[in-house]
Amino acid sequence: MEQPLLSVSDLYIKFSLRGRVLTAIRGASLDLYAGETLAIVGESGSGKTVLTKSFVGMLDANGWVDAGFIRFAGQDLAKYRGDGQWRTIRGKKIAMVFQDPMTALNPLRTVGLQIKETVELHTPLRGMAAKNRAIELLAQVGIAQPEQRYHQYPHEFSGGMRQRVVIAIAMSCSPQILICDEPTTALDVTIQAQILDLIRQLQAEYNLTVIYITHDLGVVANVASRVAVMYAGEIVECGQSREIFYNAQHPYTWALLSSLPQLGIKGQPLFSIQGTPPNLFAEIKGDAYAPRNPYALEIDFVKRPPCFQVSPTHYARTWLLDERAPRIDPPEAIKHLRAKFVEGAACR
Repeated sequence: MEQPLLSVSDLYIKFSLRGRVLTAIRGASLDLYAGETLAIVGESGSGKTVLTKSFVGMLDANGWVDAGFIRFAGQDLAKYRGDGQWRTIRGKKIAMVFQDPMTALNPLRTVGLQIKETVELHTPLRGMAAKNRAIELLAQVGIAQPEQRYHQYPHEFSGGMRQRVVIAIAMSCSPQILICDEPTTALDVTIQAQILDLIRQLQAEYNLTVIYITHDLGVVANVASRVAVMYAGEIVECGQSREIFYNAQHPYTWALLSSLPQLGIKGQPLFSIQGTPPNLFAEIKGDAYAPRNPYALEIDFVKRPPCFQVSPTHYARTWLLDERAPRIDPPEAIKHLRAKFVEGAACR
């Protein structure tokens, strides 16, 4: 069995807010394997960004890892404290591309100096050598006339070009893992496709392991080899991309897939998930999704479900997979997805 490149085990992350404690991540466990593309999906506030920020020590000052492990390169990153330790990981081994290229860059410094600064901070290159590396990176991410662009400011770049600069900064130290936090959210559809193609090219060239954080299941279908579904700070389902799209087992995953506009029926309202996520300041009993789950069992309101193995690469945290649970068919939209998969497999 292949050993994971990074392994998260029973992780709890908390924040102190106005004298109260909010539990943002609740017992999350996840393995990341070398060379794969993992997509983490879920509603806003489900904990996707908080989880991945803990991999690079970028939690807000009022947040901390309360329990659990983040194992990477023989170390437990959950025990790291202070910038001195994190500089050995952040940027150098694990880099992050943030969702808004408009605010990710310093408007008062040229883009070239911002790339050069990262190169000098994490590599032995200095001066002209670091500048040349910055120009090389600009060219590598598809910026025309990189020597001239090196001296320009972020406001002189379009949104797509700024995102390319942000990617260049992330790639400046040849990291092993690249975390892309909604990298195409602020961009139009054409530019989105270009950015996704660029990340794919860099992944192949550098043998990168990529984590996508996204709400866009269309992006997930195009780029991810594996998908983790998050709800209320925990991973409720994880599997190969085809397993999540065509054999989803958790009712929350059913709801997310049913929300795809492509599955809508003309003349009928699009599906939406009713209710609101739970209050993370309060203790959550049972399955956090139970109050919004039309398929909830009595036990869902009492006891947190364990992880049930669906296949060697697929698991879900739902009592519906317990052998004692009644048989419940997925929604019609999910059945249509499965039918499409069966048809496609038959054609192949």
